[in-house]
Amino acid sequence: MKIRNLRWWIAGLLALATALSYLDRVCFPNVVNEVRKELPISTADYSRLMSLFLLAYGLMYAGGGWILDRLGTRWGYFLMITWWSASNFLTGFVTSVGGLKVFRFMLGMGEGGGFPGSGKAVSEWFPPRERSFAFGLFNTGSALGAIVAAPLLAWMSLAFGWRWVFFLSGSAGFLWALAWLFLYQTPDQSRRITVEERDAIQKELPSRSLLGARLRWIDLFRYRQVWGLMAAKLLTDSVWFFLMFWLPKYLIDARRFDTKQIGYYAWIPWLFAGAGSFLGGGLGSLLIRRGFSLDRSRKIALGSAACLMPAATLIEWTPVGAAIVFYSVAMMGHQFWSANVQTLAADIFPSKVVGSVEGLLGSAGALGAAVIGEGFGWIIGHHGYAVPFLLCGVMHLVGFGIILGLVRRIEPVTLETGQDPLPAAGLQP
Repeated sequence: MKIRNLRWWIAGLLALATALSYLDRVCFPNVVNEVRKELPISTADYSRLMSLFLLAYGLMYAGGGWILDRLGTRWGYFLMITWWSASNFLTGFVTSVGGLKVFRFMLGMGEGGGFPGSGKAVSEWFPPRERSFAFGLFNTGSALGAIVAAPLLAWMSLAFGWRWVFFLSGSAGFLWALAWLFLYQTPDQSRRITVEERDAIQKELPSRSLLGARLRWIDLFRYRQVWGLMAAKLLTDSVWFFLMFWLPKYLIDARRFDTKQIGYYAWIPWLFAGAGSFLGGGLGSLLIRRGFSLDRSRKIALGSAACLMPAATLIEWTPVGAAIVFYSVAMMGHQFWSANVQTLAADIFPSKVVGSVEGLLGSAGALGAAVIGEGFGWIIGHHGYAVPFLLCGVMHLVGFGIILGLVRRIEPVTLETGQDPLPAAGLQP
């Protein structure tokens, strides 16, 4: 059976996978109050659990990208979501903080391959003029999963117990994996793509392959674009993971919310985050259609996003209603940023190495978030939330400056597979 506009069905499936990923990763933060009734979890334990997830997530982000480039997007993504869904399901059986640490680490290992897989799929199916919108569309799934998570998980944990939160959310990923195998293949191999769509994709993406050439993984570090994007991701992903994982904890600690109140209000920042993904991705694609260069359109979108982030500096100093608004604006700003920064690997590098490049970028972001998150946890335990929120307000501006200074022009590079890729890498002054 042929499916018209198959690439957008695939983008929708990727959005659903992202929604499941975020639903799974925020299960624990959203029900931590209920888990505490059975297991003793201190602020230090909570910070360590988040860091263990990020450590595994960061390591596997790089490893997952490598696996996806070797296994291919179809089977690589199937492996990743099956692993993380099983890890989340098994969390429902834990009886100790140590058990939580084991399965939180395993969850991070599986989810580390999710975004490299999505990035690789988009690079295989979407030309530059559609790419940022496709990234924004699947990235909107992160907000969708979290919007559903806050009220749904609160209700489930109060009605059935916190363990069923993990059993049911983990099971959903297995169903997605079956749908993925049914639907996904590359455009040149798909049995469900129309001839018209295949011809259009091949016409616009003829130069994205390496024509069988191999580039050693270690050689990617010789490209200043990789270093620039890694540094920017390290800073900005640290902000995102802090805002995401500490939202329920902040509302409990600083605003005295209970589980029911978290269910009522914690979805609001995620609604703004979803709007940021959609609008950020749409702006990047709109500017290209209006005749802006790839370089200029991406930088306008990234700069606009960075200018929203100082809202985070006001969270701690305002009444609870305004604090939720500023928290929401900060999350919207990051997802506006994310919808565009995630396209850069596919904009700059050929599709055969996009998984590996995306993996390196995500690894830098997650490992940086693990280290910075530990520091934030210590600061919160001793001095409160003001300093972490202040830093969250400025790190995207610094990251944007790094992209301007180190990546410079956003345009495809020519990879050299011989002994000296330095001229193509742009490392010379």
